[in-house]
Amino acid sequence: MMTFVATVLGSFTTPMRIGTDPASMLWLLPLVVSIAVVYKATKVYRIQPWPFAKESAVLVGSIVVFIVVAAIILYGITWIVTEQLPPLLDKSVF
Repeated sequence: MMTFVATVLGSFTTPMRIGTDPASMLWLLPLVVSIAVVYKATKVYRIQPWPFAKESAVLVGSIVVFIVVAAIILYGITWIVTEQLPPLLDKSVF
């Protein structure tokens, strides 16, 4: 029994490896859904199935849209810094 407990506790010390390819970004969706559901559950006075599901879906959509917009902005900044800025800095002013 103690070996089982040690194995379970030990598995939390090494993080799960998730890549950065587009397919692995799908792991974001369950996290966003759980965050939206828990947030909405703490904010409403009485949970009714249809309004709760609708409000949670709107919150999931807004979180995903925000993450996509932030990713596009960060990609653009990275592209400017790595591709466009070095040639400008290499040119001499004189």
